[in-house]
Amino acid sequence: MSEPIIHIADICKEYRLGQIGGTTLQHELQSWWAARTGREDPNRPLGWQKQNGRFLALDHISLDIYAGECLGVIGRNGAGKSTLLKLLSGITAPTAGDIDLYGRVSSLLEVGAGFHREMTGRENIYLNGAILGMTRKEIDSKMDAIIEFSEIGPFIDTPVKRYSSGMYVKLAFSVAVHLDSEILIMDEVLAVGDVIFQRKCLEKLRNEAADGNRTVIYVSHNMDTVRQLCSRCALLERGKLVFLGNTEEAIARYIENSRDENLSKDFSTLSRKSIKWKETALLLYAEYLDHAGTEYYGTEAMRFRLKWQNRCTETRICLRIEIWTLDDVPKASYILYDLAMDPLQEEVIYDITLDLHELIPGEYKMKYTLFLTGAGGSSTNADSVTGLFFRLLSPADTRLTWDSSHWGHICLDGASAQRVM
Repeated sequence: MSEPIIHIADICKEYRLGQIGGTTLQHELQSWWAARTGREDPNRPLGWQKQNGRFLALDHISLDIYAGECLGVIGRNGAGKSTLLKLLSGITAPTAGDIDLYGRVSSLLEVGAGFHREMTGRENIYLNGAILGMTRKEIDSKMDAIIEFSEIGPFIDTPVKRYSSGMYVKLAFSVAVHLDSEILIMDEVLAVGDVIFQRKCLEKLRNEAADGNRTVIYVSHNMDTVRQLCSRCALLERGKLVFLGNTEEAIARYIENSRDENLSKDFSTLSRKSIKWKETALLLYAEYLDHAGTEYYGTEAMRFRLKWQNRCTETRICLRIEIWTLDDVPKASYILYDLAMDPLQEEVIYDITLDLHELIPGEYKMKYTLFLTGAGGSSTNADSVTGLFFRLLSPADTRLTWDSSHWGHICLDGASAQRVM
């Protein structure tokens, strides 16, 4: 095998819990003097509590990545995936260990990362190229290809602060794959673009890697895109590299660790990315009813209780129940409209019954989303959490072993056939 283009040797990344540095030398001196004299730190944030613990985000990881390879990095939230990409991108340094990169790196870690909001799309292309060390002439030679691939030609001379998130992703991805860099690092960015653009991006990345022009490191919770793009996968758990090898085997191990067979889940203390729940509704709790385990037959109904707190003056709210495979692919949804809400700050409890007979046997998890409807079929999510796990079993008299990889996860009823003589 050829020499690695990225060599990671026994790296660690440690953070001190509760430690916040001052923003200026004056603040640092004030904090140092307060600690020296036993006084209260004037720069301490409100609600601060002393924590002396340390958190090891990456724990002695060693890894070689080769030229022309598409490497997937998967794991649950908090496993260390984004921290690893930040180290490879040079955003932060490892606490211990060494990283050797033999080529220029372009990173796409979040929507609009590396863009200046006041500049136009065209100006940001020049900016990103200059950061990579390219000359204006080199950037000009790729400008038309970048604009064409991004599909936002009419808006290329508009300040990017006026772009939608989808436009941001299209331009950012196009810039990253067309400018001259040997290593491309991507973190969940394809989750924002439309489906057609996602397919085009995956095809572009596959072609770049197949030609040996680009090494791709790709982080995603969408296992379908990982399967399509990556020939090898690294699985992280709590900062440790627990598996490195075949993509299907890595995904199988990831799924094995994703099972949560509890009969109830408390959502009240979960951290949320969205702030809408603060002003609308907060999901609190879910539990199975009248059932001793998480296994169901398709012929029986599933019953569970869902509890949330009303935090607004709305009298009605809607609930979407999504069914996902354990490798994070959505397969089916139920939608309940106009559920009555109790008065402000009161808990709302519903017992819900689901008909599973069209869903094929397999292992699934639910996702619960409270939302409000708007004009023209639009909706605004109030709160969303990952819900209860369940395993759907085949009836004892089943006639067919279902091939979900080719036939999907829904077995539709209602078809009939009449022979024509």
